[in-house]
Amino acid sequence: MSIVTLLPFIVLIGAMFLMTRSAKKKQQQAARMRDEMQPGTGVRTIGGMYATVKEIGDETVLLEVAPGVHAVYAKNAIGAVLEDSEYNRIVHGDDDSGESPDSDAVVPDDASSLTGGATEVTAEDAPKADLTKKSDAAEAATEGEKDGKTDGETGAK
Repeated sequence: MSIVTLLPFIVLIGAMFLMTRSAKKKQQQAARMRDEMQPGTGVRTIGGMYATVKEIGDETVLLEVAPGVHAVYAKNAIGAVLEDSEYNRIVHGDDDSGESPDSDAVVPDDASSLTGGATEVTAEDAPKADLTKKSDAAEAATEGEKDGKTDGETGAK
């Protein structure tokens, strides 16, 4: 056998070695990240849910997903351990930039500022609903008027 025939096999074995090595590094890095978890740390699960670590077991983690709501997850389900500032920014909307939101901005109570000068409909202008009790015959006549039918028309063919 010549070296030319062995070259594709050597390249294939080298590529497989490099791929398994990078995958192993990623697994070790993820394990190290999960080992850094402590109670009170903010995390993101692989499903995208943000929670706070309450307790850490051998294979599981107790997460507080909302105040007073706890769930048990496998350690492998933790996608990222977040820094406190990043967790607070995402979950609570805290802004670390030091700039306060524009306090001079006025938020309207209603949508009247969005209508652009349209006239406002008041309770006196609104049509009145007839809430009186009617007999069956009067009700049938009223229904016929709504449908555009008169007393003699039933709509049957």
